[in-house]
Amino acid sequence: MSPEEEYLKTQTQSDHSLQYVHVVDTPSRQLMTKLRPYIRTFLVQASQMFELSIYTMGNRDYALEMAKLLDPGNLIFGGRVMSRDDSPETNRKSLDVLLARDSAVVILDDRKNVWTNDNRDNVIVMPRYHFFRSSYQKSGLSKGKPYSELKTDECDRYGGAYLANVLQLLGYIHTIFFNEVEIQGWDLMYRDVRLVLKILKKEVLKGCKIVFSHVFPSNVEANTHPLWKMAEQLGATCSTQVDPSVTHVVAANARTQKSCWAVKEGKFLVNPQWIHSANFMWQKQPEDNFPCH
Repeated sequence: MSPEEEYLKTQTQSDHSLQYVHVVDTPSRQLMTKLRPYIRTFLVQASQMFELSIYTMGNRDYALEMAKLLDPGNLIFGGRVMSRDDSPETNRKSLDVLLARDSAVVILDDRKNVWTNDNRDNVIVMPRYHFFRSSYQKSGLSKGKPYSELKTDECDRYGGAYLANVLQLLGYIHTIFFNEVEIQGWDLMYRDVRLVLKILKKEVLKGCKIVFSHVFPSNVEANTHPLWKMAEQLGATCSTQVDPSVTHVVAANARTQKSCWAVKEGKFLVNPQWIHSANFMWQKQPEDNFPCH
């Protein structure tokens, strides 16, 4: 722990707005862990729509301790806790360990590439929750301070919890899977949640036409870059040339020719994080929050 985190060893909830800092003992080590804001409400409400399971690449002792912390009464997970010890492949997660049809499973994870290729379309990628300094640094973040040192916590642009947005998304997925698809005459056994995810994702930037300016390395074909592909998956149309139908210019520098064109023509000029944020939030984000400098 950093010197600025030492207070956590003796902290009480009256010290500041932080809650749910716990010390957990496992057979191999002692851990201090922090639960993400809104997690209790999230788990209770999500469990009314979905059967919930835990799957971690940590060892089984760690997984069981985290399950007890998240679900003390064992009412939500019901023993459905899987660890790397259960995985058929080393360093890979697979839905083969779950007693369910792949087409009916939604995965929430901070990484898609830990899953087998067959299961990656089931994944909703969530930003990692970096509360402690050690987690902050391990992920290559150097600017600013973690929440623990700031004595604050994660929230979205409206001051609410990030998990509240995810819960809302899960509600949309559940509704489409069980209601709207049924209206189209699909039999339950043929419904596929992966198609629902693609439909919802395509709505995020639908109607946006994006031109990129000085965002990609010069030796990379623009339409092969992950950011271009991400924008298309979100429903945007991408181009390398400006024209009157363009709605957004995504640029790393406000002084490029295309950036200046966007300002002159009254188009949105944003930095690349605008697309990443829309991808995480599954919602088009306010352009003013992502200025190009």
